[in-house]
Amino acid sequence: MPESRFLELAAARRSVRKYKADPVEREKLDLCLEAARLAPSACNAQPCKFIIIDEPALREKFCAAAFTGVYSATRFAAAAPVMVAVVADTGKLSAWLGNQVQDTNFRLVDIGIAAEHFVLAAAEQGLGTCWIGWFSAKGAAKALGLGSGRKVEVLISLGYPAESPAPRPRKPKEAFGSYNKP
Repeated sequence: MPESRFLELAAARRSVRKYKADPVEREKLDLCLEAARLAPSACNAQPCKFIIIDEPALREKFCAAAFTGVYSATRFAAAAPVMVAVVADTGKLSAWLGNQVQDTNFRLVDIGIAAEHFVLAAAEQGLGTCWIGWFSAKGAAKALGLGSGRKVEVLISLGYPAESPAPRPRKPKEAFGSYNKP
């Protein structure tokens, strides 16, 4: 297989759960945002907004609202110097129609693509991230002052890693994909 810097980056990215307290430079965050902005989306709907929370008092308030009660299992993320809330926006009518016809929520697919662009750009810069799906979406939205019709779909904790997690096992290539047959 030919060398691939992208595969090296994808293989190196890990879900980090312990962070250094060091602040993250805005230039690095801007690069991550630009990578997410360039992600493809159905009908070019670009159905999300990334809200970077790096101001300590706001981050603390946000994390207290997002990781409360049954969601406290993901409280580790509150130690990250940056939280990123990926907020769903209303998409284009054509994308919504495609959702109905295909029975696929393309908005969530698009958010996933953009968020993965974001975390890969972070990894390229030596930053650690963790996708977080277990949080209080209502608490997070309230802490950010989001209006109705907008929802925090996913959170990403971000910072300089204080650990180097070991690689997780992956399916063998033959079990993961095939050519011309199921």
